[in-house]
This record gives sequence, C-alpha cells and structure tokens, in this order.
Amino acid sequence: MRSATITRKTAETDITVEIDLDGTGRYDNRTGVGFFDHMLDQLSRHALIDMTVKCQGDLHIDDHHTVEDVGIALGQALTQAMGDKRGIVRYGACLLPMDDTLVRAALDLSARPYLVWKVDFTAPAIKGFDTELVREFFQAFATHGGITLHVEKLDGINSHHIAEAAFKAVARALRDALETDPRKGDAIPSTKGML
Repeated sequence: MRSATITRKTAETDITVEIDLDGTGRYDNRTGVGFFDHMLDQLSRHALIDMTVKCQGDLHIDDHHTVEDVGIALGQALTQAMGDKRGIVRYGACLLPMDDTLVRAALDLSARPYLVWKVDFTAPAIKGFDTELVREFFQAFATHGGITLHVEKLDGINSHHIAEAAFKAVARALRDALETDPRKGDAIPSTKGML
C-alpha cells in the first residue's frame, strides 16, 4: 500500500493530508483558499493520486502560510508513501497545452530536492490569489518530497491557464514517475542501490 497520512500543526496552520499513490484521482481538498483547492484537485486528478487535504490556516493574514505549509505536508506524505521507491519509473515529463498556454514539466524522484521555475504570470493575482504562491507551493512540495523539479512556461497569456497548466503538467509527470516499471518492478531505480 503506497499511502500516507501526515498531520502538521504550527501556530500558523493545522493540516492533515492523506494520499494514496495507487488511486484513481479522487479528491477532497479544503484549505479555505478556493483557487488553491481547484489546483490541488487538478494535481490529484491528473496524477491519479487519491488526495484529501484539510487545512485551517491564518487566512486573516494572507494565503501564504496555508499554501506553503500544504506544500510541505504534501511533500512529506509523498516521501512517506513512496517508501524506498522500489520498482518506480522515477522520471517523468509532460508537455501540457491549455488553450493559450503551454507548460513543460520534468521531474526526478531522486531525494535531491531542487526547483527550476521559469514561469511568469501576466497578472499579480487570480481572483485574489497571489500568483507568486504557485511557485511557493512547488518549492515546498519539491523540497519536502525530495523532487528535482523543472517547470517552464513556453507560452501563455491567461494567468489562470498558466497556473492550471503548471499543476496539470507536474501531475502528469508525477503520474509517470510513480508508475511501476514493468521491466524492473522489484528494483530501486538507481545504480547506488538507494534513493
């Protein structure tokens, strides 16, 4: 069973994340930030990861702590659910079109966190959601999930489409990387013997 539950409570947020890497993309995400919930739904659906995220955060200040801390907890859940990563493909990539937008994502579940973010937005906010927080989420997710993650916007005008395409592209790349390798289903995908 590749699943995990993470509970994380700080003075700023109270979060519970449940994931099943072998799911069908079912989701129940409630962070109090509508647009962010919509993005988490996309991540779940397109990665085929069953995901439940519950967060009570200090939204009276802003959305930053909620978005970043959910990224931390989700990354921790991913790390726990993957275990020793035996049998996974490890690498994934996606070139994702969404109307005016084209986003490329590539990742390695390497346990060596690194984010290359080449995504700019045409608006500072999407219905009150600060577009800078998209990067903050992926930085936290990559760091605590041990992911080498590259995301690049190749084209795009509409900020909603840019954000959504980024989440979907990462989701599809993650789906591929988490699949069981049919030729090496019992092996750790590294010459070092561990990841």
